[in-house]
Amino acid sequence: MDRERAYEILNKYVKGEDYILHSEAVEAIMRKLALKFDPSNEEVWGTAGLLHDLDEETVDWRNDMSLHGPASIELLKKEEFGNEIIYNAILAHNPINGYKAKSPIEICLLSADPMSGFIMGIAKGYPDKKLKSVKVSSILKRFKEARYCRSANREYMLAIEKLGLSLEEFATLALEALCEIDEKLNL
Repeated sequence: MDRERAYEILNKYVKGEDYILHSEAVEAIMRKLALKFDPSNEEVWGTAGLLHDLDEETVDWRNDMSLHGPASIELLKKEEFGNEIIYNAILAHNPINGYKAKSPIEICLLSADPMSGFIMGIAKGYPDKKLKSVKVSSILKRFKEARYCRSANREYMLAIEKLGLSLEEFATLALEALCEIDEKLNL
């Protein structure tokens, strides 16, 4: 996979800076997860993370969530980019479209997507707004607070446990991944 080409495609279809940063955050977590579960395919995992929301601004997913994912695959095929592993992972990150996560990359993308926003949301609530100020204990505490960041699907985040990774281990890994790109994320 060519990360430069993937980034060009992302920027062709996604213009909102927050969406771009979210995509890069998910990419970072997916790369870290790949090193744990499938090191020889880190580029594929990272690409799936980077492009998982490619259709964010091209379909009306707020009114029909089933469009989110399949439309990204159509865009990638139009660009003649990606493969079935990436396509299936992108589909799996939104089970509402009918595709359920089965493989490790699919389960990881399902979990990484909401975890990225959850951790970044915690950092934004801190006085210094820095990821390096976030502690894993804070992530776990906030996770238990149902009213905190309701949009972050906790069931999806917990899907990682199917791969033998505890929530605490996942939170640690995800926080490390995000801290590695904190300057890019402006956090």
